[in-house]
Amino acid sequence: MLASSLIISFSLVLFVYWFRYTCLLVLRNAPEATRRTGVAGAKLSFPEVKTRLSQDTAGMSLDPLQRSLQHDYEVISYLLSHAVGLDSASLDRRLLMLDYRIMKGLYCLTKTAAPAQARKALSEMASILGFLAQRIGEQASARTEV
Repeated sequence: MLASSLIISFSLVLFVYWFRYTCLLVLRNAPEATRRTGVAGAKLSFPEVKTRLSQDTAGMSLDPLQRSLQHDYEVISYLLSHAVGLDSASLDRRLLMLDYRIMKGLYCLTKTAAPAQARKALSEMASILGFLAQRIGEQASARTEV
């Protein structure tokens, strides 16, 4: 019984480590997409949120930034699910969409007790949205070139 519990616990810890490492590696290897995302007319606010989070403003309220990121997430999710010809089933996109939801939960847990962790969660959420928006733009431009 003890051995099974230790194996399950160790496996769970390794899985969480693998998941976080994979998500951060995908984001790190992606080119910076906050300047021009290719999703024209969507009025996404994640570049502005990322800029505001990089500024060291200790008294800044994070809830409006989270709400604007959530709006961007809904727009990008809609585009991914309704656009014809977009490969929304790729592993990196699914991992990052799950990571976004996990970071959203982490933000909700840490926004009052640990604002620095909440800022990091929001920053990662903005990076995820930048990656997804860039991929949508790349695929849309590739479809128009054909």
